[in-house]
Amino acid sequence: MKLKTTLSALAIVAAAPALAECNEVSFSDVGWTDITTTTSVAKHVLTGLGYDVDIKILSVPVTFASLESDDVDVFLGNWIPAQTGAIQPYLDKGEIEQLVVNLEGTKYTLAVPTYTYEKGLKTYGDIAKFEESLDGKIYGIEPGNEGNDYLIGLTEANTHGLGNFEVVESSEQGMLAMVNRAVKDDEDVVFLGWEPHPMNANFSLKYLTGGEDFFGGEGVVYTTTRKGYAEECPNVGTLLKNMKFSLAMENEIMGKILNDGEDADDATKAWLVANPDVLGPWLEGVTTLDGAEGLAAVKASLGL
Repeated sequence: MKLKTTLSALAIVAAAPALAECNEVSFSDVGWTDITTTTSVAKHVLTGLGYDVDIKILSVPVTFASLESDDVDVFLGNWIPAQTGAIQPYLDKGEIEQLVVNLEGTKYTLAVPTYTYEKGLKTYGDIAKFEESLDGKIYGIEPGNEGNDYLIGLTEANTHGLGNFEVVESSEQGMLAMVNRAVKDDEDVVFLGWEPHPMNANFSLKYLTGGEDFFGGEGVVYTTTRKGYAEECPNVGTLLKNMKFSLAMENEIMGKILNDGEDADDATKAWLVANPDVLGPWLEGVTTLDGAEGLAAVKASLGL
């Protein structure tokens, strides 16, 4: 009996560090409103389950490096095919795991206002013809973004005659401010566009063809984790595998954030309260941190 008791105590001590590491879940948020949205949704659910949540604002390259070094647990914004080149070396080494597709039907490539499209700027090969009216600029997002890097590569290689163009690196908000200014003045502008995003409702826009070698057609978004995370923390792993999002959901929440100026956590909580039916499938087989029924705990935390 004494030996069994000692062995049991040792087992508890050995398990304690692993359990402690699962108490906090760390996410990367690369600053795109769609990823801020889904990360905030996950934060609400995990907090309701009793977990601490740490969100780090990192670029895409730093995100993958941080997943490899175990400094970050989860990234909900692994857009494929756009990020294939950036993530593939880590996948090949087995240091990062694509856990599950959390969103389907995404778009990501260069876009223009519909009035510019109707003038004849419909493909990457047409951009150079509009150099003067575009002021020789293509608007991208944050520096280091893989989409920007691809576009910069086109200008450096003079692909599609883009050698005289500058890729303006800014941020999602900075880029969209320039687009809004151009649209108000009926000026031509070409920029990185994507869906889900309320830009698709705020502006009448068209996506260009010709970038499929990098951006592909319709894409998907993966929930991506550091190596072995879902096995080390199986309760969180089950939740992450269950959490699937929709274009309509993300567009609605992102509109509240970008158009109405709502705080992301407030907007996502309001959406969850208004759409509680999503919680059942997400929380199937998921408990609180201390083993209680997960769905009831999350509903209680949301005031449902």
